[in-house]
Amino acid sequence: MKKFRKVLDGLTTSSPAGVGGSSSCASAAGTPTAGPSPREIDVAETLTSESFQICKTVRHGFPCQPTALAFDPVQKLLAIGSRSGGVRILGRPGVDCYCQHESGAAVLQLQFLINEGALVTACADDTLHLWNLRQKRPAILHSLKFNRERITFCHLPFQSKWLYVGTERGNTHIANIESFILSGYVIMWNKAIELATKTHPGPVVHLSDSPKDEGKLLIGFESGTVVMWDLRAKKADFRIHYDEAIHSVSWHHEGKQFMCSHSDGSLTVWNLRNTARPVQVTFPHGKTQRDGRKESCKPILKVEYKMSRNSEPFVIFSGGLSYDKASRRPTLTIMHGKAITVLEMDHPIVEFMVLCDTPYPNEVQEPYAAVVLLEKDLVVVDLTQSNFPIFENPYPMDIHESPVTCTAYFADCPPDIIPVLYSIGAKHKKTGYSHKEWPVSGGTWTLGSQTYPEIILTGHADGTIKFWDATAMTLQMLYKLKTSKVFEKPKAVEGAGVPHSRLLCVVGISANLILYRFSKHDANTNITVSISMGISVFRYFEVITTPVWSDPSGHSPQPPPSPRSNTPDSARDSIPCLKVKDRTIRMPPGYQAELVVQLLWVDGEPPQPITSLDINSAYGLLALGNCNGLAVVDYIQRTVLLCMSTLELYGAADPFQRLTRSPRKSRQSTPDFCMRGLSNFYSDSKKRIRTSYQSKCCQGREGLKWRGGKEKCPDWEIIFNPSLSLIIQILHMKSIQSGIAICLLASRLLCFINQPIRIHVRNLHWAL
Repeated sequence: MKKFRKVLDGLTTSSPAGVGGSSSCASAAGTPTAGPSPREIDVAETLTSESFQICKTVRHGFPCQPTALAFDPVQKLLAIGSRSGGVRILGRPGVDCYCQHESGAAVLQLQFLINEGALVTACADDTLHLWNLRQKRPAILHSLKFNRERITFCHLPFQSKWLYVGTERGNTHIANIESFILSGYVIMWNKAIELATKTHPGPVVHLSDSPKDEGKLLIGFESGTVVMWDLRAKKADFRIHYDEAIHSVSWHHEGKQFMCSHSDGSLTVWNLRNTARPVQVTFPHGKTQRDGRKESCKPILKVEYKMSRNSEPFVIFSGGLSYDKASRRPTLTIMHGKAITVLEMDHPIVEFMVLCDTPYPNEVQEPYAAVVLLEKDLVVVDLTQSNFPIFENPYPMDIHESPVTCTAYFADCPPDIIPVLYSIGAKHKKTGYSHKEWPVSGGTWTLGSQTYPEIILTGHADGTIKFWDATAMTLQMLYKLKTSKVFEKPKAVEGAGVPHSRLLCVVGISANLILYRFSKHDANTNITVSISMGISVFRYFEVITTPVWSDPSGHSPQPPPSPRSNTPDSARDSIPCLKVKDRTIRMPPGYQAELVVQLLWVDGEPPQPITSLDINSAYGLLALGNCNGLAVVDYIQRTVLLCMSTLELYGAADPFQRLTRSPRKSRQSTPDFCMRGLSNFYSDSKKRIRTSYQSKCCQGREGLKWRGGKEKCPDWEIIFNPSLSLIIQILHMKSIQSGIAICLLASRLLCFINQPIRIHVRNLHWAL
């Protein structure tokens, strides 16, 4: 990076003074220009790889091992803490910020300073941090370290300057949020409980202020003791003792009662007027036993008690299932009046919280959504509808929802392609999701540092292709293409695209190739199959065409007759690995299938997967290859221009030893399984072509001076360059035999393309 800065400094200060040029500093000060400094002389004229470095810009995907969750109801921002010390702040789609603690300690709890642009984090190293979110890059303003006690719970009341911190010893400390300094006020555990009680109440698991009196603090201990502490009088108003351990506490908005969740799967409701016993004890998922008692269930880890003006109260909790069934999925239970709804989750629940319209705890909350943080996902439930649908997550939380098998990156795309893809993809939303907007809508979306549009394509194991907008600071999914509309069971593994012509070529693992063309309109097409077979020394292909313009006569083009052997095993040959749908297919706006090329079974052997692919929209050509050979297809005329086997590429100069297989019935050796021709034109003109490439092959051999090597397999690739001339680029040229093979290929292409051909071998150029 230092060398790169030197180059930039040299460009700005390298103008000669004798011609009247001067630096901006000298002209501004009015002083004469000095001679060249040593800094200018040492500037390197060329940039090397050491002048650049790779650095992290943004992070995509779900936070690894999440641990905590917080929400700002005014700014509509969501914060997620992780075990590695990272904090992810999410807003509306496109708003994403990542912060990292230098210590790397796990984040135990998060607390927003509501509507103040600040965040408090409690880490596993017993340190509190105050983050400033009002600047471009969030930074830590203050830190507070606990040396003798371990932090277990924190609470920051709305519009309060006091932060309450509970510890593992059962003590409660109070810190000033502005100065981030501990006050001398400490609520000791032995003063909070009764003097007659000699046992330790356990760690502090809950802290909250009374909705009707900010001077009253409710302290919950793990052992089952709850204390209402008067901050002004410095004494306890009442104490509650319960036999089961407490996990969480939630207030009623009137401040007259609260609800506790316990380790036996029960919920207890306590009234402040009578704290001797709970007003209500319920086991939501417990079954009634013969003696009339409820059976114990799994612990209820957290409960939220929210009220609504126009409906029954909401009681939402996680856990609490019975022990009768093992390996049950994690659940979130929603009790709305007498109705109980159990939502099963795909991953364990880390944390959840209910989103309400008001930040004031003494008002009717009017809950509208519940955010559930899972170990590998983020789920938001719509509480305003009776069936409780979930919101469609706009964030790319799980890019590997289906394993990614290939990627493609396109920069400097046409500026209109991203809005078009987004509008098309928005029309294909999944059913069953909530129709309301995503509730986390805070922040302002801005473009990233890139001034050009960027698109990333990912191919997945389930046969889908996803288009991602990588221009901004986050990945935004634009469009999802399903290849299953053409095949019964496709599996996409490789793809290539031409963003300027809006063509997309996809290769499947079952030796098939699909060419897509982008369209803004619906299309009802009937895919017709056209099989063209060459002579027996070439591997079979199948070309499936989708007519974009229908024939005026209404008849579909008929496939040409194909020669077929009369052997008993011929019934297994000339069939593809996947069956193409033979009915009319409705294709929605977006990428629509235009051409399908398939490799067929030959002599009872399945085709080898396609390993190399490229497309050239200027010539209307496709090139594909595998370990047996390569082929060039004219996708405009629906014909095969060239089909060559690996054996033909080398001929007698093949430097590789190719052993034959053990004899099998109706099967041939390895050289006979090379790729077989697609078109009858190739078989008719084979003799004419062979005489033309022999002389050019000799010329190429004389012009190229490479040293031979002993590689196990040929290492070359065809790349079409969208320029005025066709270019064949050799990525790795290590033997003269490879040069002879490329000469043979180029000479054959000359028979079909009336354009000059250039062959690039690293830094060498050779033209035919």
